Amino acid sequence: MTAPFHRPVRRPASTFDTLVAADDPAGLARVAHSTANALIARVRAEPSSDVVARLVTFTDEHGIDTLAELWSHSPARTLPGALWRIYLLQLMIHGDPHTASLLFQRGSVELESADAVVAGASTPAGPDELVTLADAILRGVFEGDLAVALERAAAFCRVQAAGATHVADDYEPTEPERASELTRRAERLAGYAADLAAAARLWRLDALD
Repeated sequence: MTAPFHRPVRRPASTFDTLVAADDPAGLARVAHSTANALIARVRAEPSSDVVARLVTFTDEHGIDTLAELWSHSPARTLPGALWRIYLLQLMIHGDPHTASLLFQRGSVELESADAVVAGASTPAGPDELVTLADAILRGVFEGDLAVALERAAAFCRVQAAGATHVADDYEPTEPERASELTRRAERLAGYAADLAAAARLWRLDALD
């Protein structure tokens, strides 16, 4: 029996404004950093499979808006910024696993590196395998070595970016708009890869705030 569908909960911006004024960037930054650090510290101090499972599936039930209110404006190379990017990656894969699979497989062929292995994808990496990988990477944020989870996410982004670049080249002669869309995705993913790799280094130095 399939689980019942839960409509994502969307809270109005005014709810968050009662906690931190929207025109107070310093206050928003404090909330972002404090919530991210408290979440990681609490879950890692008292790991629970049920809690981790709820965090991995958080956006399925609540949507992305709640996390956006907390973390989306944080600098990329901070803990809340890194968490935000990993949740976005999960959302991208869950939203269109077939495209994610196509780009990952193409990137794995074109990219001469061990990134596909570091990311931890199965071979071949079909849509179901990519969804499983996305959840495993996010689970690793709350279990095990956070730096390893960040490095896996960075490697995944590099493979996806390479795939998007090469598929964009294929589309360029016949579907230039699609090619441009894929090129923008590749640029965004390459940026995520650099930021997540930097976050992993900072975590190992105990300097990721």
